[in-house]
Amino acid sequence: MIYVSDKAKEKVKHLMQDASVEAKDYFLRVSVVGGGCSGLSYKLDFDNEKKPMDQEFEDNDVKVVTDLKSFLYLVNTTLDFSDGLNGKGFYFSNPNASRSCGCGESFAV
Repeated sequence: MIYVSDKAKEKVKHLMQDASVEAKDYFLRVSVVGGGCSGLSYKLDFDNEKKPMDQEFEDNDVKVVTDLKSFLYLVNTTLDFSDGLNGKGFYFSNPNASRSCGCGESFAV
């Protein structure tokens, strides 16, 4: 499962509205890609096409889809959003990460 906090839900809904995409037609695609100072980075996109091996979840009224390979890194991860002074944006609480970089945008397992 991939979880979505209340703050992340509100920001996703707001961004979907700004991008003029309908929540009934689109979902949030979460991916893990190579890169960043710790080796792996998170990627977020709106998408409307599912692939055969995609894993689909819904939490807090947000539909989240990820490919199977990324899901192995994302099991029980929570997507959150911060708008505080220490940084603004989405971040992941990932229990599978053994370390993450100072900026929080990459991780290692």
